[in-house]
Amino acid sequence: MLATVLALTAADAADVQFQRDVAPIFQSHCLRCHGPGKASGDFSIVSADDLVSKEFLVPGDPDSSHLLALITGDEPEMPKEGRPLSDVQVETIRQWVLQGADWPREFKLQQRSKADSSWWSLQSVAPITPPDREEKYPIDRFVRYQLEQQGIKHSPRADRRTLIRRLYFDLLGLPPAPEEVKQFVDDADPDAYEKLVDRLLDLPQFGERWARHWLDIAHYADTHGFERDQRRDNAWHYRDYVIHAFNDDKPYDLFLTEQICGDVQYSDDSDAVIATGFLAAGPWDFVGQVETKSPILRRSARALDLDDMVTQVMTSTMAMTVNCARCHDHKLDPISQREYYQLVAVFAGLKREDRVISVQAQDQYNASKQELESEIAKLAFAIGELSGDAIDLADVVGGGNGFGSGKKGIGLDARTGKVQERPFGALGNVKPGNYATTQYDFVDGVFVPAVAETQISSTGLKATELPAHGGQAWDMIRNGPVASQYSTKLGAIDFAGDGHSMIGLHANAGITFDIAAIRQATNHGQVRFSSTVGYGGRTVEPSAEFRVFVDAALVSKGRLGRNDTAAVEVTIEADQRFLTLISTDGGNGYGHDQISFGDPWLTPLESRPGSDENRDRLAELKQQKTRLENRLTELGQPPLFYGVVSESPQPVHVLDRGDPESPAEAVAPGRLGLGKGSQVFGSQQMSDAERRIALAKWITDPSNPLTRRVIVNRLWHWHFGTGIVDTPSDFGFGGSRPSHPQLLDWLAKELLDGKWSLKNIHRLIVTSETYKQSSQWRTDAAAVDADNRLLWRMNPRRIEAEAVRDTILAVSGKLNDAMYGPGYRDFDYHEAYAPIYSYKVADAPEVWRRSVYRYVVRTTPQQFLTTLDCPDPANLTPKRNVTTTALQSLALFNNEFMLRQAGYFAQRLEREAGTDTESRIKRAFELAFNRFPSEEELRMGADLLKNHGLPQLCRVLFNASEFVYID
Repeated sequence: MLATVLALTAADAADVQFQRDVAPIFQSHCLRCHGPGKASGDFSIVSADDLVSKEFLVPGDPDSSHLLALITGDEPEMPKEGRPLSDVQVETIRQWVLQGADWPREFKLQQRSKADSSWWSLQSVAPITPPDREEKYPIDRFVRYQLEQQGIKHSPRADRRTLIRRLYFDLLGLPPAPEEVKQFVDDADPDAYEKLVDRLLDLPQFGERWARHWLDIAHYADTHGFERDQRRDNAWHYRDYVIHAFNDDKPYDLFLTEQICGDVQYSDDSDAVIATGFLAAGPWDFVGQVETKSPILRRSARALDLDDMVTQVMTSTMAMTVNCARCHDHKLDPISQREYYQLVAVFAGLKREDRVISVQAQDQYNASKQELESEIAKLAFAIGELSGDAIDLADVVGGGNGFGSGKKGIGLDARTGKVQERPFGALGNVKPGNYATTQYDFVDGVFVPAVAETQISSTGLKATELPAHGGQAWDMIRNGPVASQYSTKLGAIDFAGDGHSMIGLHANAGITFDIAAIRQATNHGQVRFSSTVGYGGRTVEPSAEFRVFVDAALVSKGRLGRNDTAAVEVTIEADQRFLTLISTDGGNGYGHDQISFGDPWLTPLESRPGSDENRDRLAELKQQKTRLENRLTELGQPPLFYGVVSESPQPVHVLDRGDPESPAEAVAPGRLGLGKGSQVFGSQQMSDAERRIALAKWITDPSNPLTRRVIVNRLWHWHFGTGIVDTPSDFGFGGSRPSHPQLLDWLAKELLDGKWSLKNIHRLIVTSETYKQSSQWRTDAAAVDADNRLLWRMNPRRIEAEAVRDTILAVSGKLNDAMYGPGYRDFDYHEAYAPIYSYKVADAPEVWRRSVYRYVVRTTPQQFLTTLDCPDPANLTPKRNVTTTALQSLALFNNEFMLRQAGYFAQRLEREAGTDTESRIKRAFELAFNRFPSEEELRMGADLLKNHGLPQLCRVLFNASEFVYID
């Protein structure tokens, strides 16, 4: 000890620093038993307060500090495990105590991660040269060299039928046509295989297939998830971006950059802006972010939201489980909690919502739509005038001309006369008796009626003898039902359905139409007003009241409940000007008092002359209107997509144990300290754009050791069923070691040399002899490498759920190859607090599109696909589960979708193979398995067809293992 103390010079002793000199000793020797949550012997070493409070440490007095007694002596009590502390370590702690035991208050000890900067995946990508061997393809040199080291021979090449089927499913997710198989099998060109690969890589179905893999990682869906699983009707733009990106072979570094910061890095590029839908693709808590009034719940939901963005970006691009550092330093990898919150700060200026793709696109769309709608409205009005059609007053309430140009759901505020679209509840600042004019030509004004007497026109007319009511109001006067309306059925008719219309008035409200203005526009004289009046609330007993006035004269009234309706029909003379509709609550409170005027029509009583000139003009106007309506349909949806919007980033703090209610030190945006790459971050004053651009540059920096390794490993995984690293989203200590580390680095280098082209890596993989091997089992090789990690054969694989469905449609002849646009909905949607998605049998061309275009609901899985291991979109899915269950067989045999497709398959066979039994069976096997049946299969198929019919044969083929397995 004396020698050691003498060796510790005075200068050294004066320079003892806790974080540099003492903390590493505690971390290595003490935290195992006395760390967070592990206060063995009532002794914690997480902070100075823990030590002082238990009198293990007396700053400035080593002799009185029990800590020193525990670690000194011939047989020190501590540490219990491992060797005693060295003399130098003990003296370092003594000097630290003597100098006052300074321990920065914000610094808490965390146990060191099991991996450090020397971990394999954090090393630079090495410039690897393939082994010097005779094989043509570099991939084969790496693989076969390792096989020979273990005394294993590779498998022979698979036959051509197997290879084309393997390539089609692998690159396109669909089976080849029998004619394509025959052509390839018979092709004598020695380069036929390579030409086939190039052709498949250039087909648009390639992007559809490979986009599905990336969308698994992005946990993309078309609804929010959580308690209020509301729709994201504009999310599909991001899905289409991914399909385009794979088809266009967008350089991978640009692909990542656009998804992280495309809206700020390339703001003039619509595709790059849409790409940021990646950051918003995951679940989002609508209740926690919007509806809750609790600031605690809001902070919690926001923390989860930012965690999802951080986790998605870092897991998908670099395969690091950074979210494990949310509550404490990472236990396995060299990632500190502070670094995690530096990454959180990168995204602290983002929120998820629908946003315009670009201001220019939005302006162009609005101008085109407004021009078309205006022209259509003029034509509709001219047609209505010429033909003498009835005017729909509900359409007028929706801002229209009475002939269909109004918008469903639009309403007028009874307090102000202003147009409103969003739903409202109870209204404030209600002033009964206040008459408000509107911007509509055909609506004179609106009001909340006063009791007994109230003004009902801009000319001062008054309605009298109005019933008593509460004077409160709810929602708007709407073209359609009011907000939260219980029912839109009046008697047997649903007036919200096609061919009908309704004006919704929740008590207490009134509206006055200017019939004189309508006459002036239409040249109508005497008109008849007709409507079915009913009650849309829950109360069975008569509750709400309605009144109809013509120029202040009461012409109809009633008191209605759930089962009541009243027919109103009144003639309005040519010299009468105003029609007024009023709803009141009956004096018992306005809850559920929803009055509806169904099919509120003004019908002219004078017939129009039916001259040939009028008929020709009418036909011409209708043709013009149809052309414009087609152009409006082609214009499509508004240029909105579900993505992220940027705002000033809020301060981010390290959260003690990940609790948003326990903020600690503030942190600036930053990257992880692992690996290499330039320091590109600054202070908390960085804008959102600067933060995300900096992160994207670091992730795609060629010196970053992880990004290229991770993506080439993912491609390998998707081609072989198992990656070189078989944990594709965990390249840390908790993941697996690479089976072929040199091959992995060679592929990563090829990606950079090939200008980040993913199709180049695809081509390298699928043209290798390793990929072309037979999948035949060999006992000798399996005895050495049962899991086939060394790739002595090709892995047989079952196609995933979506590919099964797409293949069924392709074989039955019903696959709809329409690409892009909003997803198909194989469910009925019912609006509720938590929306209800009720799945139905997909049996129409619009729902026979490829499964990548399915409208994906998070909280209500599609049962058929889920049974076949389709993943939960609430989770990131780097590799899919593959299970074999009785339910899968039952689904493939008995599901209504399967039964109908078996019927369509049978119809296809009847068309293509005629009436001959053998021809039908052969064609069925060709389409289902890309081969002809054996003699035994022909015999059994003939028996089945004879006894049970052609659809049952098709049903059996769909349920065969060969149908759902490659190789």
